[in-house]
Amino acid sequence: MTGRGPHPGAAGPSVLSVRIRATSPSPEQGERMNIQFLGAAQTVTGSCYMLEANGTRFAVDCGMHQGNSEIDKRNENTDIYRPGDIAFFLVTHAHIDHTGLLPRMTREGFKGDIYCTPPTRDLMDIMLQDSAHIQEMEAEWETRKQSRFGRRKPVEPLYTMADAQSAVRKLRPVEYNAPFEPAPGIRVTYKDAGHILGSAFLEIEVTENGTPTRLVFSGDLGRPNQLIVNDPDHPARPDYLFMESTYGDRDHKDSENSRAELAQAIAYSYGHGEKVIIPAFAVERTQQVLYTLHMLWQDGKLPADMPVYIDSPLAIRATEIFRKHPRFYDEDLKAAYARGEDPLSLPNLRYTLNSQESQALNGMKGPAVIISASGMCNAGRIKHHLRHNLWRQGAAIVFVGYQGVGTPGRKIVDGAQTIRLFNEDVAVNAKVFTIGGFSAHAGQSHLLDWVGAFQHKDMEVFLVHGEEKAQTTLSEKLHERYGLTVHVPTYMEEVTLKPGRTMLTAPDESRAHPRVDWEFLLGDTEAKVALLRQRLAGVETRPWVEQVDIRDRVADLNREILSLLSQV
Repeated sequence: MTGRGPHPGAAGPSVLSVRIRATSPSPEQGERMNIQFLGAAQTVTGSCYMLEANGTRFAVDCGMHQGNSEIDKRNENTDIYRPGDIAFFLVTHAHIDHTGLLPRMTREGFKGDIYCTPPTRDLMDIMLQDSAHIQEMEAEWETRKQSRFGRRKPVEPLYTMADAQSAVRKLRPVEYNAPFEPAPGIRVTYKDAGHILGSAFLEIEVTENGTPTRLVFSGDLGRPNQLIVNDPDHPARPDYLFMESTYGDRDHKDSENSRAELAQAIAYSYGHGEKVIIPAFAVERTQQVLYTLHMLWQDGKLPADMPVYIDSPLAIRATEIFRKHPRFYDEDLKAAYARGEDPLSLPNLRYTLNSQESQALNGMKGPAVIISASGMCNAGRIKHHLRHNLWRQGAAIVFVGYQGVGTPGRKIVDGAQTIRLFNEDVAVNAKVFTIGGFSAHAGQSHLLDWVGAFQHKDMEVFLVHGEEKAQTTLSEKLHERYGLTVHVPTYMEEVTLKPGRTMLTAPDESRAHPRVDWEFLLGDTEAKVALLRQRLAGVETRPWVEQVDIRDRVADLNREILSLLSQV
């Protein structure tokens, strides 16, 4: 591998450094094969790995960036993708952090095919259109907000429903273990990743001048004995492994302990006559929770008079898609259906089909279980349920999935005393349960065991889709256990791949970690506060209604400052 300089901070021996074997390719080695990390580099969202090989530009995944404002801005920067030059996309699974920018790519000139498995195709159909609806609604809301300040130019959505539908028309289903060539000299095989229904890791073999180079992209890797899906398959021996590292620093509790914890949450809120609120991703996590509630009902641990509500239109549609693809189930689920059971249903299960029914849940008295999206509490109906239940001491908030940095869910899990929802502070008085055993991601031990099944001394590893602490820990473990060379790429980093060669990379730190000018920011804040005080001189002479409006807005500003003070 060749590139543009060492990884920062890689002085001396380090598991994050790389072996130097050569500095420039010889003429007989032909064209260079490049990869650029356009997302999920030291973060867990925005997965996109752009490759150029044999004169073809293509990408693995194209997900939406989600997190703080700097990370969100990356969704607008489509020039770096060069959509019109991309021949095809290879999608590992349907989650929005792996697919959510595909409509944007189509809007900006992408003309090729998008490959995925049959369940992924059906799930992407509903998920991309749901995402487009959210983009349109947020743009409309922002336009109305801006118009109140006299700004008339409409805010454009990231993409529209028409863009999503255009992307869906480009989807091309492929089966597991069925190699195909989307371009000359590029051979792709999809294999079961055991993460969600239809998820895959990719084996990509690029042949240049008669010499094959084997790459494996793990996508999101599942864990053994997970509900609904099969255990992850194993690849052949790759030259380069691009592996997720979401939980590279820890393992999960087992499913039995997780089921017991969920039963405790149910018993707690049932005893207090309050609700159990479960923020859950619409795809896979909601279905896993349903399956687990079915088992608790069979064991007599879900009271018959405690209704369960699925309050997510997307989750309802996703559950129906799960029913359409039984050949992708694991053997346990197939056997349950063969016995006449329906593990994705309950006698007391209710679906809320519209916003009126959803809102009615907030006024409903008595215990209930409410499963709603989004899983990180940063959008969707779950925010309303938190607003109405977080402050109740008898309620339970059950987190069953990863909570990204900066999201409301992460703040609650990290022990925040209050959470800002709909421009008001809501006290966190409910009992918070964090149950790791529902995760659809492999834990540290599973990742190490998976690599151990095919690792070899010449294999190079790139850790992606993880935060810095998890990646550092997993890097050390991979080096200690297998002696592997491990690299942790940064956002926008570009590497040239050649089997048996090294990389000399120079990440663009200005893009990967934009510097925050605190001196300017705090000075600007002080200047604006001084200007506000100056403008409010004599405010008591204004009409009473105007005074009240200004007072309320200043009070909101003070609350925002207090909320910030509680977090720093």
